[in-house]
Order: sequence, then C-alpha cells, then structure tokens
Amino acid sequence: MPQGDAVPKAAQQTTLWGAFKRAISTMAQSSPPRLALIIFAAVIALFTTLLMMPWATPGGRSAAFHDALFVATSAVTVTGLTPVNTADDWSLAGQIVILIGIQVGGLGIITMAALLAVSVTRHLGLRTRLVAQEGISTGRLGEVGHLLKTVIICSVVVQAALAAVLIPRLIMLEGDALQGAWYGLFYAVSSFNNAGFVIHSDGLAGVGNDPAVVWTVMIGVFLGSLGFPVLYVLWKHRWHIKQWSLHSKLTMEVTTILLFAGAAIYAFMEWNNSSTIGEMDLWEKLQNSLFASANMRSGGFSVVESNLEHSETMLVSDALMFAGGGSASTAGGIKVTTLAVIFLAFLAEARGHEESSAHGRTIPAQAVRVAVSVVAMGATAVLLSTLALMTISDLDVGRPLYESISAFATVGLTSGLTAELPPSGLYVLTLLMFTGRVGIITFAAALTVRQRRVRYRYPEGRPLIG
Repeated sequence: MPQGDAVPKAAQQTTLWGAFKRAISTMAQSSPPRLALIIFAAVIALFTTLLMMPWATPGGRSAAFHDALFVATSAVTVTGLTPVNTADDWSLAGQIVILIGIQVGGLGIITMAALLAVSVTRHLGLRTRLVAQEGISTGRLGEVGHLLKTVIICSVVVQAALAAVLIPRLIMLEGDALQGAWYGLFYAVSSFNNAGFVIHSDGLAGVGNDPAVVWTVMIGVFLGSLGFPVLYVLWKHRWHIKQWSLHSKLTMEVTTILLFAGAAIYAFMEWNNSSTIGEMDLWEKLQNSLFASANMRSGGFSVVESNLEHSETMLVSDALMFAGGGSASTAGGIKVTTLAVIFLAFLAEARGHEESSAHGRTIPAQAVRVAVSVVAMGATAVLLSTLALMTISDLDVGRPLYESISAFATVGLTSGLTAELPPSGLYVLTLLMFTGRVGIITFAAALTVRQRRVRYRYPEGRPLIG
C-alpha cells in the first residue's frame, strides 16, 4: 500500500507544480506589474517571519509583529526608516537578515519579476520584456536577459569596491577587525542600495566627520541613485556623451543640478545653526552639506538629526525627497526623469510648442501623461498618509509630512516621529513604503504596457484651465 500511494502523491505534486508554473507564466505575460506586486509582498512576508524569530533579537524574544513588519518592509523597500535601534534591538543574525533584505530589494521590482519569469518559463514573454526594457534596457529588446545579469554583476562589483575602502578604514576607526569588517560590508551594501540603515548605536555621527567614510558612502549613494540603465551606458560608452541615451542624459543632468543646488541651499540655511553644522569648520560644513544633499534624494544617511534643522531646510528636504533618484535605481521618489519630462512639457507650453523635446529627441505625449499620473499618484499618497499621521499623532503638518514623504520616497530620513508612533501609525508608513517602492513602478509600467488603440474620437471640448 505505501508504494501504491506514492505514485498518486508524486503525480499530484507534479500536477500542482505544473499548475503553479502555468499560473506564473500566464501572469508574467499578461500582467507583469501584478506579478511584481505579488513577489514583493511575498518577500516582505518572508523577511517579517525571519525577523520575528527569537534568534533575531538580543534577548531571545520574538519581536512585535508591527516592528518586524515595518523593518522588513523598510529593508526590502530600501528605505531605512525604523521604529527601533538597528544596532541595539537586533542581534547579529537579525542584522544579517536586514542586510539580505536590503540586497534583495535593491535589485528592483522589475528585475525580480523578470528573473522569476525566466526561471519558470525559461524565456521572457514579450510584455515582460517590454516592462523590463522600460526599466533596465538601453533600447534593444533582446538585451533584457543580458541586462538582468548586468544588474547583478554591477551590484556586486560596485559594492565590493565600496567595501574595499570602508572595511580597512572602519577597522582602523573601531579598533576591532571583525567588527570593522562587518560595519564596512553593511555600509557598502546599505549605501549603494540607498537603504540608509546604520548599525552604530548613535548612527553615523560617530564616524560622520571622517572623510573616507563620508565620501565613500556618498559615492555609493550617488551611484545607486543613477539607476542600472545609466550605469550600463556609462560603462559601455564612458564619456562619449553623444552616444548616451536620452534617459541617461536627462538623469545625469537633473541629478547633478539637484545635488549641487541642494547642497548650496542646505549650507546657506544651516551655516550658522549650532545644532547641525554651525560649529564645524569650513571644510566640514561644505562636506556635510554635499553629504546631506546626496542623501536627501533617497540615501537616508545623516550625520546630524533632521529634527534639529530649521523648518525651512526640512521643507527643502521634502521637495528633494519627493523628487528622488533615477528610474530603475535603488532610489525612490517620483524619479528625476519624471521631473525632467514635466519641466520640458512646461517649457514647451511656455514657448508655444506643440511637443516637448530634449537633446534632439521628441518626448512622446504618452510619456508626459505617465509622468503627470505618477506625480499625481505620489502626491495623493503623501497627502492621505500625512492626514492619517496628523490624526494619529495629534501633531501639526511639519513632522507628519516629512515622515510621509521620507517613507513614500523610500529615503529613510526621520524627524523622530517613526519611533514615537503607535502600531497604527507604523502600519500607515508600512503601506506607504510599499506603495512608494512598488506602486509607482508598477503603476507606470501598467500605463506604459497597456496601450489600446481607440478607433473613434469624440468632439473636442475645452475646459477652462487656470
């Protein structure tokens, strides 16, 4: 009898596995954005379960569900917000789980969806390729499979280079080889993935003025925020700018402008603030202003506490965080190319041109519509979450708005509100981090892929605008 029962069970398992593969294959070809949402939710659930294990905390007790869910979501969405101290409230095993979550999340939603489609179906369906191409290709549809490998190789190489600088320096600063090596590896991964997690009890303040650490972390954040398409083009064409894609040109231009403009504004507003950079010397002020600007757009690392900054500085931070980094990058926000497309459309309208253009290329009207939709979705999500946090915390708009934008843009800078919120507030921010990291990408991808040609046209109507 046992042998007779074994065949039906094996057949049943084969049938279930086949049904699962067919379901995944169908979804990968029909709705890649939906598949990405499911994958991301499953990954967060897995890391939440791991962080609730007794060995993940120093005391051997299971972490509260809302804390584990929040930190797992923050790690996988590479945000960096946390209601607990990463150094004190998680064991080494728990910190390793967080580090793995950061690495998985940093590879990107579309990359994970495409990799799953490859592993299950052994090939990429056309629609999946189109979505992947929108995020990580340089223009040729057949390159998607190759670029998935490039994404992983690029991540490993850059993070290894960052670790090669950070590990020796942190060993010297900490005076302990094992601890310094762990810190260096953690910050290399956290910086390139724009996660902002720190495993010093007092944050980066302890090593914040060390140029080697500051500049290495800043470079890691900057490279991670550019996005894999731009890094691929830079590696392939070097400084032959004429051969760069339009996406790469716009990303580099807007990123550079926001980086130095943000640093100049931060320095101007905080120059004499003794609670932030006011007591530093000239070089440290300039260095930390540039560091703050680089991290406002998604890095999330900070040398000084954000709630000690002037309210005007925090408002500028709100704007930079909302803008975010490059598309298909480890950064969040609405993305700098979205900002560029909207600005170019505004410029074309001001000049009386029917179409917007840049670098000898016309921006399609559909791209403008998607950009406006992404901004509208992001602004609506931030508005609703800010209202919810104001109700829960009974605070004025300043800190809830700052925390909401930081969560939505997956930045990780905090006004201190996250640590003060009850579980209901943490659930609001958890949903916002998920929406900001997954929702915007899948929403834009769905709008891009779902193109239906309408064979009729209504008469024009001209509503009054402005």
